[in-house]
Amino acid sequence: MTDTIKRRGLMLVLSSPSGAGKTTLSRLLLEADPNIVMSVSATTRAKRPNEVDGKDYFFVTAEKFAAMASGDEFFEHATVFGNNYGTPKKPVMDALAEGRDVLFDIDWQGAQQLKEKARDDMVGIFILPPSHDELERRLHTRAQDSEEVVRQRMAKAADEIRHYPEYDYVIVNRDIDVAHAEVKAVLNAERARLSRQIGLSDFVSTLVGKD
Repeated sequence: MTDTIKRRGLMLVLSSPSGAGKTTLSRLLLEADPNIVMSVSATTRAKRPNEVDGKDYFFVTAEKFAAMASGDEFFEHATVFGNNYGTPKKPVMDALAEGRDVLFDIDWQGAQQLKEKARDDMVGIFILPPSHDELERRLHTRAQDSEEVVRQRMAKAADEIRHYPEYDYVIVNRDIDVAHAEVKAVLNAERARLSRQIGLSDFVSTLVGKD
């Protein structure tokens, strides 16, 4: 039996407007593929009772977060509702070196920061809803929000959708099972990319023999 060819992992970024299915696709991908892990962010917000440090988030003080940011220890970071969130570099780079892939559920701004620092390792997929009306229906069904809140979410979605050209792939989520299959197809193709097959030359040498 042939040993598996050593491969460098990749960063798989999924982005979408709220309601397009990004969170569901991320969950399905993690459940179906043991070789991909979710990126864990660091945050300054308080830990909730059901959360586990190092699994849900790395919970740090504001001082620690600032030191990490000034030390260039994050791929990307932002402030959301008064709390800081960032993606630490080290656990991601360790996973990639071990041949594991890391999944990122981030918005277009985080994806841009990630691309600036790790373009060769990153693969970006933008998930689109099948139509304006369907997106609005999903937001109404899912959130039970007022008409005003749904209008605000739709306006934000329109702004986010305009950034689709910044990604490597675009998938329209008309059916969740089909969209999941398409995400897996992208992942499998990118895993086979020549630049990531770091053990390929050694494997090929066993096929052609030594000069």
